[in-house]
Amino acid sequence: MQENKFLLYGANGYTGRLIASMAHQYELVPVLAGRNEPALSLMAKELSLEYIVVDLDDTDKLVNALQSFKVVLHAAGPFKHTALKMAQACIKAGVHYLDITGEIGVFELLKKMGDPFAQKEIMVMPGVGFDVVPTDCMAKFLFDQMPEATHLKLAFASVGGKLSHGTATTMAEGMGEGGAVRENGRIIKKPLGHKGMWVNFSSKKLFTMTIPWGDISTAYTTTRIPNIETYTSVSPKTFSMLKWQGVYNWVLKLSFVRNYYKKKIKKMPAGPDEAMRKKAKSLVWGEVSNAAGKTLHANLEGPEGYTLTAISSLIILKKVLSKNFKPGYQTPAACYGADLVLEIPGVTRTMA
Repeated sequence: MQENKFLLYGANGYTGRLIASMAHQYELVPVLAGRNEPALSLMAKELSLEYIVVDLDDTDKLVNALQSFKVVLHAAGPFKHTALKMAQACIKAGVHYLDITGEIGVFELLKKMGDPFAQKEIMVMPGVGFDVVPTDCMAKFLFDQMPEATHLKLAFASVGGKLSHGTATTMAEGMGEGGAVRENGRIIKKPLGHKGMWVNFSSKKLFTMTIPWGDISTAYTTTRIPNIETYTSVSPKTFSMLKWQGVYNWVLKLSFVRNYYKKKIKKMPAGPDEAMRKKAKSLVWGEVSNAAGKTLHANLEGPEGYTLTAISSLIILKKVLSKNFKPGYQTPAACYGADLVLEIPGVTRTMA
């Protein structure tokens, strides 16, 4: 078993391709995997890599393939359809599980599977990309400054970038489902964008609204702060339109409506090109407050989201392959600390 090899499932997706193309910078060798043999074969030839064709529904073949590796990086979303199958196969094969999800339900699902992973002395860590490394590290950083915090707010923005097919498809599958917050330790459903506010990010002031970001799950695991809200930048006009969502959400949940948007997504470019990724940047803001009303703020700035995802996942992969891990369910910042995000080139963090 080669020490720097890992299985990259969903390799021919936009983010998977990016991870595969950057792996050599971290002295890592991905073996490409997925269902699409023609795409994998072409990609493997372009990058001079090995590939494996395996369907997640073929459990025996999947477990057999996994047994040749120490860790899998699962990049085939939407993860609500794929994470459980891969995680169960990892437990059977005794292989560490990493993924790049940002879905609250997936974090909560895999958290419940922590014990079987721990019993096998292996780790399950979802969210090793932009979802949720920068925000999880921000939550841990602020919690370390104020351990008695009762409330946490996290906001993020992408300046100059755009969505990949995978991200857009995941969003299409969540249309009409509303939002969520953490209140008194419990995940509570709320309308999407039920709150809005202006945020002073490091380089600009932007309007943001609440969305169901993965930190509603992970930041609580990392910090135990009982009240958490997550925000992203939107136009005030979009925010205003959401007050009517009670009227039209049922339409967005219809299969043919979601399928219509998925077909439109497939006709779009796969994701931002290299020039766009180099120019774009990601911004993160965080705030904690305690029962006495004291608040602390911090800002973080870094590479564009997909670039950051590729780098952070490779950094974490290298740690796991070097036996730097904790068995069972882990979040990035709880396992590797608030400064994990600072290992990513171009990331800066300041107290606001």
